[in-house]
Amino acid sequence: MIPEIGHFALILGLALALVLTVVPAWGAWQRNVSAMSLAPGLAMGMLAMVFISFVCLCIAFLQDDFSVTVVASNSNSLLPPIYKFSAVWGNHEGSLLLWGLILCLWTAAVALFSSQLPLLVLSRVLSVMGAIAVGFLSFSLLTSNPFARLLPSVPADGNDLNPLLQDPGLIIHPPLLYMGYVGFSVAFAFAIAALLGGRLDASWARWSRPWTNVAWAFLTLGIMLGSWWAYYELGWGGWWFWDPVENASFMPWLAGTALLHSLAVTEKRGLFKSWTVLLAIFAFSLSLLGTFMVRSGVLTSVHAFATDPARGLFILVFLAIVVGGSLTLYALRAPAVSSRVSFSWLSRESLLLLNNVVFLVATLTVLFGTLFPLIMDALGQGKYSVGPPYFNAVFVPLMALMAPFMGIAPISRWKRDSGQRWKAELLVPGIAALACAVTLPLFGEQYNLWVALAVLLAAWVVFGMARDFWFRVSGRSGAGGSLKRLTPSYWGMVLGHLGFAACVVGVVATSQYSIEHDLKMSPGESETLAGYEFRFVEVAPVRGPNFVADEARFEVYREGRNIAKLAPQKRRYLAGGSVMTEAAIDPGLFRDLYIAMGEPIGEQGAWAVRLHYKPMVRWMWLGAIFMGLGGFITVMDKRYRSQPRRAAVPAKGAQYAR
Repeated sequence: MIPEIGHFALILGLALALVLTVVPAWGAWQRNVSAMSLAPGLAMGMLAMVFISFVCLCIAFLQDDFSVTVVASNSNSLLPPIYKFSAVWGNHEGSLLLWGLILCLWTAAVALFSSQLPLLVLSRVLSVMGAIAVGFLSFSLLTSNPFARLLPSVPADGNDLNPLLQDPGLIIHPPLLYMGYVGFSVAFAFAIAALLGGRLDASWARWSRPWTNVAWAFLTLGIMLGSWWAYYELGWGGWWFWDPVENASFMPWLAGTALLHSLAVTEKRGLFKSWTVLLAIFAFSLSLLGTFMVRSGVLTSVHAFATDPARGLFILVFLAIVVGGSLTLYALRAPAVSSRVSFSWLSRESLLLLNNVVFLVATLTVLFGTLFPLIMDALGQGKYSVGPPYFNAVFVPLMALMAPFMGIAPISRWKRDSGQRWKAELLVPGIAALACAVTLPLFGEQYNLWVALAVLLAAWVVFGMARDFWFRVSGRSGAGGSLKRLTPSYWGMVLGHLGFAACVVGVVATSQYSIEHDLKMSPGESETLAGYEFRFVEVAPVRGPNFVADEARFEVYREGRNIAKLAPQKRRYLAGGSVMTEAAIDPGLFRDLYIAMGEPIGEQGAWAVRLHYKPMVRWMWLGAIFMGLGGFITVMDKRYRSQPRRAAVPAKGAQYAR
């Protein structure tokens, strides 16, 4: 009965989404206040129905209702309750329902926290988000019903959840990633609403900017968790491998980063209005493209879900409608709202424009590398593989090109600046960054030119931010010197740029200084790696809630002192018989020690063992956390809460300010 309630609630949610799409849009067209006023209530009702549906699916998993197809395929009675819960979105049907729930959450949040928006704008925004919900809820009901039954042949037990997904990181990673993915629908909805009204000004950018910051922050943290999971769960010690499905989330992040900076210019100076709208469309379109890639069966990956071409066709048609319709509207309305504000090439605007260009080019290079094998295969030109050599060769130089300008942008002025002032302000930070690049790599095993370059770029960003910070708190900016005068937007920018600097150092240091040994070891033997002695003590059998494992026990010594005890495992899951590697890691701020077990070798108790020394690998994830926190802090700025009072609805046919 519970699945039927969930199915019916999902149908009601789709019905409310249809009403939300049509009625407020008609009200905005006719200037009918009553129709437009229904939008917030419809958004809340849609959320309630989809939430009930999601809860029903959770109950089916937790109660081991194997008459439900998706439960029988992705759960098992031996599965711990926490993984039964995460198994709800560890499959195509459930993850799509989670996607729909998060979309409804964003829609309801806009309805709840945008009371100061003009009713005309709010009704259009919610109508656009309702239309997106119609697409995804229809997709769920028509091609991916999570409540389909296996009647009358109900299995005695389920097939179990993929062992790779039985991990705490995978409990949090998909919801965070989806919050970012789906969150860009808000920026998209504001952009379409602004085009429909012919009003692209600072108010529109101010309304859209906090939602975009939150979505970007969630996506940043989601990608970080995915990288962390790949590092410790897959057993190979890597943190990123340019998998197509990873690229599917990375591309919206790159476009979203460009959108964040473009919105800042539009809000402050009224520039880049048409360009900002196009970036909002582009970011959300890439989110839809990522959905198509993951759920269409065109990709083979541990992250991919569906293999049904019909599902892929549905999303492809939906993607064509969304992208084609929005670009058509953009072509019709964007020329009428183009910017007419000038600026010097030596100004903050020009640097943010360069930022946009670099991030857009980076997005397109990743998009090309991801789609090229698919396009060539579809054209019958054979199987192609585009891997890390391509992506590293084209992506890394672009990020290196951008870093120097990140140190200049914070101290630059709007509209017009001068090279002489830049030189005077940044001479000392430049010398300090150069000194760090010369000296800091000397503390490593050997001087590495790539690490020196990374330190130079990161230190340049950090010292540039420090120079700007001192400029503001010392009162030289003309606004009086006080920490209280620094806005949350500024603190968010500082954290974001510092996080980027930390990521640069972490990526390059761990790439250049990592050491890996693959060897055969027996209990009683030891191996030295990067000054650490790994002693193989014993192998012991252990049993978990739904697996049995061989656990190798190691002791790690440094200069004769025991510093860690590590216990990697080779697990065999009881339900499906899958064999998985569970790595053991001794984490640290400046290095990780990492052990993964391979297969038993011979009859003397020997095992294939992989030892890793990973310097500064944690800096990448700490940097991403800083960037995500920066995004969240930015929305605390009071100017996002002090919106102008809701204006009366103008009569039909009235002209809008442009």
